[in-house]
Amino acid sequence: MPQSSLDALPPYLRRYCATQDYSKYTSREHAAWRYIMRQSREFFRDNAVPIYLDGLRKTGIPLDHIPKVIEMDQALNKFGWGAVPVCGFIPPIAFLDLQARGILPIATDMRSIDHIAYTPAPDIVHEAAGHAPIIADPGYREYLRAYARMADKTIMSSEDLALYEAIRVLSDIKENPDTKPADIVAAQKKLDQVAKGVSYVSEAAKVSRMAWWTVEYGLLGDLKNPKIYGAGLLSSVGESQSCMSDKVRKIPLTVKCVDVTYDITEPQPQLFVAQDMDQLTEVLHEFEGKLSFKIGGVQGLEEARRARTVNTVQLESGVQISGVLISYEAAIQGARGEPHFLKFEGPSQLCVNGKELPGQGRARHSHGFSSPIGRWVAAKNKSPSQLTDHELAGIGVKKGQRATVELVNGFKVEGVVQNIIRDGQVILYLTWIDCTVTRGAHRYFEPAWGEFDMPLGEAVTSVFGGPADRGTYGDYDMGGISTQPGRQSPFTEDEKKLFGCYTKIREIRQNLPAGGGASLDSVVQQALSDYPDEWLIALEIFEMSGRKTFSEAMDAKVFDLLINLQRNSLPVTSDLIAKGMKIATVAD
Repeated sequence: MPQSSLDALPPYLRRYCATQDYSKYTSREHAAWRYIMRQSREFFRDNAVPIYLDGLRKTGIPLDHIPKVIEMDQALNKFGWGAVPVCGFIPPIAFLDLQARGILPIATDMRSIDHIAYTPAPDIVHEAAGHAPIIADPGYREYLRAYARMADKTIMSSEDLALYEAIRVLSDIKENPDTKPADIVAAQKKLDQVAKGVSYVSEAAKVSRMAWWTVEYGLLGDLKNPKIYGAGLLSSVGESQSCMSDKVRKIPLTVKCVDVTYDITEPQPQLFVAQDMDQLTEVLHEFEGKLSFKIGGVQGLEEARRARTVNTVQLESGVQISGVLISYEAAIQGARGEPHFLKFEGPSQLCVNGKELPGQGRARHSHGFSSPIGRWVAAKNKSPSQLTDHELAGIGVKKGQRATVELVNGFKVEGVVQNIIRDGQVILYLTWIDCTVTRGAHRYFEPAWGEFDMPLGEAVTSVFGGPADRGTYGDYDMGGISTQPGRQSPFTEDEKKLFGCYTKIREIRQNLPAGGGASLDSVVQQALSDYPDEWLIALEIFEMSGRKTFSEAMDAKVFDLLINLQRNSLPVTSDLIAKGMKIATVAD
């Protein structure tokens, strides 16, 4: 049996995954899924990108019952992708890490019937029916992975994390029927406070906007008659119908979409239209060239400093330093500048090619890390990382001997060279003991502080989000996880009877041949009598009208009940009933 995508994950990602307990889904939830998918199939047949209907089948998404993630995983394997179950929200960094590996995280919770048109929390409708079908398109697959690889390296600020956490908490409790109204009010107040406290637009915020206007709310094709491919729209027929009207402006997609903010609580006043799937990747690469992991230099350092989160600074020598960058010193010369000194606080690590160097993890650098970088006065024409042992000896730098190194930028390092660590011909770092680091009258390191590790390099080529070696770095603030976003209270006896009624109706539809007639009237009569306000079960029955499953008198009774429910319900429910009756005669 082939290995599942879950089994292939490293431990630090596997902890964000969950088990899809398929037995927990009620027959009412399966009916809600079926209602959504029947609506989606009919509307998106003409309004989504051509791959949509075929993509549903090819990615393992059934129409009449909630999908099993393990079956989706097997279906997506044919496209070089996979799927794993998660529970509600997982931190954006973990989500992107999975997606960059070609793995789609599927939130396994099913939205309640009260939120059948839209839910604020991640659920299996959005993740499975929204994202997965378009993965069947090769251009979209390329874009999705390229986006995830880019976003995975983006610098996320502490303000971004606080905002994510506030949104996560509010969305979770809104979907949970056990929540008290006062809790929702308090969570909304907290979100409003956090949102007001955001002081600048981070790289991660801009990257998030690109996802919103493409992966979530993207349109494709002609401006006058675009087609839908965004998962946020594909998981909400109601919003998709309204967005196609002339009231919503359609704008050609360019990199400027990252400058346009959005409000998740309101319909979007504009949407961006890509010419084709290939243009998505073109715009992404244009935007990518402006980010810190591509530019590095002072611009990248400043982005990391403002973020106050765990990030990685990479030198041209290949050395990667991970931690919370709290300050740096540099000669400002354009975006790259000339960095002279780096200072990190909290757990830090030194890596090369994403792998922690032996003995250079948080155990050694538990409280921070700092070092000067730059060319040496005694070797002005060569990066210090490229010096040979002969050249080092020529300037007095030998293992086990006292030495003094002066940098062109004015820093001076004095002490005993304890070790010289190389990667092939490249010097990665020197370890000093009895060491003093100074520039002018300012002292940056004292002998009493212990051993001093000095990475060699003269330029910062990249600054990217998160630690270089996530597997060994250990815990850091990535944002909270939804461990129990759904309902936790047990079902009542009345609810269990209702679910049993849904099951009976489902069995009638699936297992009994046409011509049941009046012999089944008693089952339907009991359903309508016991649950006269349950519009979805009435629709389930109405869909079998005209197939001689029930008597004509019972067909008429069901029709009258739905009409009365439609007239006497709130506008949202009335609209749901009308849409359900409209496609009732469409075969699965």
